[in-house]
Amino acid sequence: MDPNLLLIFGFILVVLSIIFPFAYVMNKREHDHKERKLELQARAEEAKAQQARFQNGDYSRMEERVRVLERIATDSNHALASQIDELRTLDRIEKNTGEAAQ
Repeated sequence: MDPNLLLIFGFILVVLSIIFPFAYVMNKREHDHKERKLELQARAEEAKAQQARFQNGDYSRMEERVRVLERIATDSNHALASQIDELRTLDRIEKNTGEAAQ
């Protein structure tokens, strides 16, 4: 066999043994980057959904309760007992509707 041909073949093997591991590492990094990006996008969507849920229902109920409690605290004492009873019935209704929804 020709020595020049062996030299060329050896050079090609050396180059390929350098390029293939480098290409594998770069491909793996790109794949990991895309996976992490998708994970972060999913977390962002989940956070947006949770924020929308609080804005639509849960937050408004808590805000309504705080308003009632503020009114109870600033009102005179004769109406306090009736408003506490109203809160208890409201709580019972919410528990019943929550159990029915589940």
